[in-house]
Amino acid sequence: MRGINFRLIFRIISRTFIIFSISIFLCSLVGFYYKESVSPFIYSGLITLVIGVVLHHLTKQRDKNNNLNKKEAYLTVGSTWILICIAGTLPYIFSETIPYFINALFESVSGFTTTGSSILTDIEALPKSILFWRSLTHWIGGLGIIALFLLIMPSFKMGTYHLFTLESSLQEKIQPRIRSVGIRIMIIYITLTIVEIILLLIGNMNLFESVCHAFGTIATGGFSPKNTSIGGYSPYIQYVIMVFMFLSGTNFIIYYYLISRDFTKIKMNSEVKFYVSIVLGIALLITFVLYFNMGKPLETAFRESFFNVISILTCTGYATADYLQWPAFAWILIFFTMFFGGSTGSTAGGIKMARHVVFWKNIKNIFRQLVHPHAVLTVNLNGNLVKEESNRSILTFIALYMLVFAIGTIVLSFIGLDIQTAAGSAATSMAGIGPGIGTVGPASNFAHLPEAAKLVLSFLMITGRLEIYTILILFTRTFWKF
Repeated sequence: MRGINFRLIFRIISRTFIIFSISIFLCSLVGFYYKESVSPFIYSGLITLVIGVVLHHLTKQRDKNNNLNKKEAYLTVGSTWILICIAGTLPYIFSETIPYFINALFESVSGFTTTGSSILTDIEALPKSILFWRSLTHWIGGLGIIALFLLIMPSFKMGTYHLFTLESSLQEKIQPRIRSVGIRIMIIYITLTIVEIILLLIGNMNLFESVCHAFGTIATGGFSPKNTSIGGYSPYIQYVIMVFMFLSGTNFIIYYYLISRDFTKIKMNSEVKFYVSIVLGIALLITFVLYFNMGKPLETAFRESFFNVISILTCTGYATADYLQWPAFAWILIFFTMFFGGSTGSTAGGIKMARHVVFWKNIKNIFRQLVHPHAVLTVNLNGNLVKEESNRSILTFIALYMLVFAIGTIVLSFIGLDIQTAAGSAATSMAGIGPGIGTVGPASNFAHLPEAAKLVLSFLMITGRLEIYTILILFTRTFWKF
């Protein structure tokens, strides 16, 4: 096995930084429009552009082998996300809206990983250009920084499939050609964003807030330019955002099947059925609790329940109510909902619905085996047989996910967080949700946490966003053996 080709890795990072600088410069236009200082974005854009150009110049010599092996793919994805999150702190630091690096890093990581947790105590006091940048990090991260640049990767003539499959949101291919997949996913992504902006405008939300909220919804991120998140908007606005959160948590391949009129594959998709069932089951249950136990009007109970359940399930993190004020049964159920995640092939985080389907089918097979010891039982997903190797991999992932969550909770407890806050912040960070439980609930934020806790949570956010293996494998001795 050949060693790691760092020239190839830095070449990809250089191109990423060059494109990334364009998104920063774009925010200067927003600042110019609102007569705000544009220097933070000019400085930030120039720094990232210079880094990209220098790296590109140093690595422009062509190698004989331009194909990424698995090690290089893992290292490229992991390092690119980390470096982009660090670069994302520059506008916050130069504008002095978040002057301290660790706080700026937390906000940047939360944005790009589409988590939505925040250390800001007065969001509306920030310049609109910074708020736009904050929401734009969601939109970029939602599709996947690596996936965004698949369209330019063919110029490298290298095997980009490793990059594509390691970005958790886009594992299932729509067509064999990677460029075709990238184009179709981006069209779907952009179309959903534009349609939501239009519908929000119809509901009398202004253009700036419509764009920011659409970025946060389609990316299942949750950053809002308002201190009250979605709580201060009309029921119409809440229903629009609710619907688009649900759509964004759905496997994007379903939309391709809809366009192709391949309704048979949609009907056979067991993940979609499970996703809809979980949303309806949990949301209706909490609706009854809010209606009968708290005496809320039926429509209000229905709207609050469905909005917040969909927000948590899809890992968006928008809120219309402080669910910690609900009866204990309801908010405890919300906490366990954090471990579901959205559908595979969506912008949502978490364990993902498909893995839960496989997990429960394994449980069912165990009980069947007890009754019929000699039966040969298999696991099927979306009408296809799940191979034993894939089955073990899925179950191992769930076990590893829970192990990392447990370790993260313990570490945060040692740092000084109470057990409820530690568990809530670890769960919400890994799943990319935003609000948690304890002192980091929907009515609070993460500003009061110790700096060490913010660093741990930033690590958990990146680890969860890249589906654990991509980051953790970099810390193994085996990875660095040649």
